[in-house]
Amino acid sequence: MAMRVGVIGVGSMGQNHARVLSELDALAAVADPDVEAGGIVSNRFQVSYFTDHKSLLKEDLDAVCVAVPTGHHAAVALDAIAAGLHVLVEKPLAPSVEDAQRIVDAADRAGITLAVGHVERHNPTVAAVKRHLDKGQFGDLITISARRVSSFPTRVRDVGVVMDLGVHDIDILRYLVGAPVESVYALGGRKMHDRFEDHAALLLRFASGVNGYVEVNWLTPMKVRRLALTCLKNFVEVDYIDQSITVSSSSLGTLDAFNLYELPLEHHTQTIRVRKEEPLRREIEDFLRAIKEKGAPLVTGEDALETLRVVEAAVASSQEGRTVAPA
Repeated sequence: MAMRVGVIGVGSMGQNHARVLSELDALAAVADPDVEAGGIVSNRFQVSYFTDHKSLLKEDLDAVCVAVPTGHHAAVALDAIAAGLHVLVEKPLAPSVEDAQRIVDAADRAGITLAVGHVERHNPTVAAVKRHLDKGQFGDLITISARRVSSFPTRVRDVGVVMDLGVHDIDILRYLVGAPVESVYALGGRKMHDRFEDHAALLLRFASGVNGYVEVNWLTPMKVRRLALTCLKNFVEVDYIDQSITVSSSSLGTLDAFNLYELPLEHHTQTIRVRKEEPLRREIEDFLRAIKEKGAPLVTGEDALETLRVVEAAVASSQEGRTVAPA
């Protein structure tokens, strides 16, 4: 029997949660105070619509996806947990570590599944890179860097670019490195946004000795979503959009010390092919699987909480001009 899942908040992400759940025959209801937006979604997928999330929570449901603005995550998620429903909360889990901790604690006490929508971790390329790293096939990881840039979004008004975009890459770096972040140094600024930073560069020091770098902004007139890993055996490049992985290495032939212009370098490049899949669909399928199997989702509340600690340290570092250790 298919699960019955409600979607709370049908803005850009909520609409897509509703679409995927409908494709999985699991969408039961949607809620949003915007009658026009809610009506469009409910009519398209032929499900019940509520203007108030508390009314939706009274329905016969197994779970909800919370896709409201970040500032409302804690209140809505806590209401859903109190109603005994499993919860998938869009990233970031909450606007502060304090609120995120309240959600995690409430879910633990209630014994419900709490998943967090760090959707990039569900990109098939991430699973492939993680598998090869864990097997040592690239050699020891030395540095890892991410670039996530695009043009200014009209949809985001309640958080800065580190919380909105950087949170993806901080999560990915933590997952692939597999060690705690010891310190963060960040530089950032505000060019177009009226309240929050819209560009930032983050340097992360991991307990394992790996260094990480994250560049994010809303000021680039094209969309870039890339990851690069420098390892002892290989240099690995990931394009999240194309879902491609390129693994490179080189070897030096006989060197003519009198001709450093024409170095006898041999380049070796291979492509790791993955089956292209929609990360959001993988995320929701993982959430439903965790509920059915009473297991942990790929991104737990604790995962999201630790990532949020690094985000807060990065914002503090940018504002204070010093290195900050995640609290």
